[in-house]
Amino acid sequence: MPSIAITGTPAVGKTAVSAMLGLQGWDVATVAELAKQYMCEGKFDELMDSLEIDIHKLSEQYDSTSLENTIIDGHLSHFLDVDAIVILRCAPEVLRTRLTSRGYDEVKINANVEWEMVAGTWSEILEFEINKPILELDSSQFSPEQIAFMITEWLDDDYTLPEGDDSSAIDWLAD
Repeated sequence: MPSIAITGTPAVGKTAVSAMLGLQGWDVATVAELAKQYMCEGKFDELMDSLEIDIHKLSEQYDSTSLENTIIDGHLSHFLDVDAIVILRCAPEVLRTRLTSRGYDEVKINANVEWEMVAGTWSEILEFEINKPILELDSSQFSPEQIAFMITEWLDDDYTLPEGDDSSAIDWLAD
């Protein structure tokens, strides 16, 4: 089985979906755990209230061959050498509610909602020319169980997108 990155803006449901896949027998690792394991942690960023991770160093150092049948959970996971990428997206108004319920401050909420609105993860994938099979799902419309099922179906179908899916990125600004 492959290694799969589950990526997206904070609060889109990466950890919940990864946990569902873990119940199906997948090993689950987080980018934070891998950063610690490979000594790629940076300083604590007071403004963003999070630990910095040197993702470029991590992507060079970690051993992807040991991560078969593994879900890598994290908003930077798409930078790692994986077999496929799942991008979870969330409608900005739903995302704002989720981030608020987590107690994020207004600066961090706005930064993450803006990142989601402009499809920041897609921008990184295009900028760094990451060429892996990609499945994009809207977590504001589906439960973690439904998303885990869709991912499993996608993997079982050799990364074939569902019929009628034109594989274009969700565009919150077009609505």
